[in-house]
Parts: sequence; C-alpha cells; structure tokens
Amino acid sequence: MVTVRISDDALAIACGADDVAKAFEKAGATVERVSSWGMQWLEPLVEISGIGFGPATPGDVQAILDGGADAICIGPIAAHPFIAGQQRLTFARAGKTRPTSLEDYEATGGWKGLNRARELGPEAAVEEVVSSGLRGRGGAGFPTGIKWRTVAGAKADQKYIVCNADEGDSATFADRMVMEGDPYMLIEGMAIAGFAAGATRGYIYCRSEYPHAIAKLEEAIHKSAHIVHPFVLEVREGAGAYVCGEETSLLNSLEGKRGEVRAKPPIPALVGLFGRPTIVNNVLSLAAVPFILAEGAKAYADCGMGRSRGTMPIQLAGNIKHGGLYETAFGITLGALVNDIGGGTATGKPVKGVQVGGPLGAYLHPDQFDIPFDYEAYAAVDALIGHGGITVFDEDADMAGMARFAMEFCAAESCGKCTPCRIGSTRGVELIDRILDRAPRTRDTVEALPQMHNAPKDQRSLDDEIELLEDLCETMKFGSLCALGGFTPYPVMSALKHWPADFGVATAKVPEAAE
Repeated sequence: MVTVRISDDALAIACGADDVAKAFEKAGATVERVSSWGMQWLEPLVEISGIGFGPATPGDVQAILDGGADAICIGPIAAHPFIAGQQRLTFARAGKTRPTSLEDYEATGGWKGLNRARELGPEAAVEEVVSSGLRGRGGAGFPTGIKWRTVAGAKADQKYIVCNADEGDSATFADRMVMEGDPYMLIEGMAIAGFAAGATRGYIYCRSEYPHAIAKLEEAIHKSAHIVHPFVLEVREGAGAYVCGEETSLLNSLEGKRGEVRAKPPIPALVGLFGRPTIVNNVLSLAAVPFILAEGAKAYADCGMGRSRGTMPIQLAGNIKHGGLYETAFGITLGALVNDIGGGTATGKPVKGVQVGGPLGAYLHPDQFDIPFDYEAYAAVDALIGHGGITVFDEDADMAGMARFAMEFCAAESCGKCTPCRIGSTRGVELIDRILDRAPRTRDTVEALPQMHNAPKDQRSLDDEIELLEDLCETMKFGSLCALGGFTPYPVMSALKHWPADFGVATAKVPEAAE
C-alpha cells in the first residue's frame, strides 16, 4: 500500500489539501498528515517516497498513483533548489514529521536540548544562550541571553516565561508554521527558558485567528506535560490587536487589562506579568533554543555575520513567484532573496519595491538590493528586519498610497496611550490625503487668531506640506512610547524618498538615518 504525505498546515488546507487527502484515501492509499515544507506556491504538495507533486488537485490523484503526473512532479523534495539552498536549524523537521507525534519528535532529536540544559545547570544554560549570539526574532533584535540573565538574577517568589505568538505583521507566517508544524520544539524552548531562569509557569499568547495553531499547541502541551514538569504551560488567545505584539501591551492583555503600552522602566524582565520577573520572547527566538542547547552555542554562532548570528526564517510573500519560508544564515542579500530564490514577481513585471519587517518596515528600492540581511546593515538605512517578512511589489504599485496605508494602519491599531501615535497617525492620513489631492490646507479659524503667531498666514504649498509630513514623522519616530508609532514613519519616509513622483513632487529631502 502506498503511503502519501500531505501537509495539514493551515495554508495547505486553504489550498485544498484536505480534499486531496480524501481523494488519496478513497483510492486506497495510506495518508500521513505532516508539517509543511514551506514551499507554499506548490501547496497542496504531495510526497511519495521523497518525490514531490504539486500543486495537486483531487483530479491528479490517480495519475500520481499510476506514475503519470509528470507535469506536476518536482522530483526529490529535499533536492529542490528552494530547499537544498537553505540552512535549516529551526525548521529542520519541516515537512518530515507529524506535528503532534511525540514519537516523531523524539526520533528526530527532540528533548536533547532540554536534557543537556538540565545536565549543565541553570547558570550554564543561560550562558550558552548568551554565547550563541541569539537575538530576538520578533523585531527589535535584543540579545535573548541578556534578557534571560536579567530574569535569572532577579529575586522573586514566582517568575514567568511568556511566548509572544501574536504574529500580526504582513507577510509573516513562520510563527504559525512552528506552532502548527513543530509545537514540541516551542514547548522545549520555553521549558529550557523556565529551567534557566527559575520560572515554573509559561504562557503562549496566540492570536485568535490561528485556530489550527492553538489546537495543535494544546494537544502537544497535554501530551508533553510529564516531560517538561515542573514547568507548566498554558495557551491564551488574544483578540487580534496589533499593538499586543508589543511586549508590555501583551502583558496587560494577559492580565485581563486593556492592551495598552506600559512606560519603561521598569522593564518586564524585572517587573513583568503580574508584577513578577518575566522573559518575553518571540516564537522564533524560543524555537531556536533547543538547537543551541543540543548542539552547543558555537554551532549556532558559526552561522551569520557581524552581530547577527544564527539563521533567520525569512518569509517571502506579496507579488512574488515562489512564496514561502526560506531559512538561511544572516548575510544573504535582498536581491538574492527576491530574484534568485523568490523568482521575481508573480506578474512577471519589474520589482518596484520591497517592504521588509511588516507594515511598519521601510520600503527598499531595487538599488538597495545589495544590502545584506543583517540587523545593523538595515538600521543604517532606516530599515528593519523585524520578524523577517518580505512583501514584494511590482511596477504598478502606488507607493504614496502605501505610505498613506501605513498611517491609516497606525491610526486604527494605536492603543491611544501616547499623543504622537494616537493623534500623529490621524493627522498623517489627513496630510497625505491633501498631498495626493494637490489641495494644500488653508488657515482655519483658530490659526487666524492674532495670538497664533507661528501659524501659517498663507495657503501652504505642496512643498510646505511635504516638509510638514517629514516633521510629523520625526515627531512620531522619537516621541512615541513604542514601536507602533515609532516605526510608522519608516514606510512613509522611505516611500517619499525613493518614489517622490508618486506623491507628485520631483524630489524629496528626506533626512538620513539617525545615528
């Protein structure tokens, strides 16, 4: 009897994987539902004895079984250029194991990292993570081991490990793939963090839009409870507020409060969940930990460049031919990712721009495609890697419209705690609308009052409005409490800098990146 492997990843299901699986079962084949390889343009992807067929439909089933589906056969999946070119540390099991099978996880090196951590002891386990150079994969890139060391050294009757699984950036799906495809790896990473820092309770804060991930996590937590004991894990669902991806807003939400940013200090590592020392890490950060403990810090640190060590699961999306997850060491160029690996645009038209780092990431011009994928290299051009999501746009994209969307998104998602974000984003939408409508604003009744000495006395020109937009962005960037308001200027100013014609101006004097 033929054994057929088909992913039960949410994207594969959305593309019809369940129907294909039923068709194979009806034809007499044994079907195993496994994690996704990450080649999402080929879903539903069918694997038989290592050979892949995709995208497959129920109508292709008999031809696949009869050996006549040459048109959709991609050959050995592991040898496909998209897979063979990767350095898979975090996603080493992707496509190979059944997500909630303890047997599959243990047979592929599962729990090796946790066992070694217990042998080393808490302090040595922390230092292993410090030495690896692992940095937060959720956005800011803060050294993970330093955060762990701070919590480990704090004195408290209770400490917590919180996993930020509120994956809300555009073009990002790596967290979901981990939770749906390899949940034990995340559980192991959190258990190691708990052991190292002296925390006995952990929470996975996942957005409610991920029902498949939540179900897999809850099943895996139940099955592995005896392995990670005395560490206890729970999944908590968030309502989908983007700002709850910010760690202090997330903690407020976990406590049953409004998802609103807290002022820092105190930092969550000292005063976090319920006022106790708390490690807050992203899914990808915690998922990298089992490899680091199992294979040693050096094996992880040997990958990457500069201060960006290890690998990054990069997510390719938008108008791109080969969308999917590509894990590789830091240092690869954006051009290689978009053109060589991603295959260029799905429409076949020239790439106009690429947004890296979600809806708050800068738009990068093709002239910048030689920039290496590195935290410092991106910061030097006022851009950010963030969660590693890449959204591609072709020549038909309206970059001024995208800049307006950034302000509109910020206005809709702002928690309202600080003025630059709450009011600045709303005024930003109005300002960009005036620029796009070529309708400079005239004085209102308040500005006409004699005591308003600094108010404009004449109608603003288009150049005046552009200058005002630049000034507003500077205020939001340096005055906002968190990254929502602080990073919104990145897409706006990069769009204005690289595509001023879309705003109706010849050139724009955009200030260089702040030191």
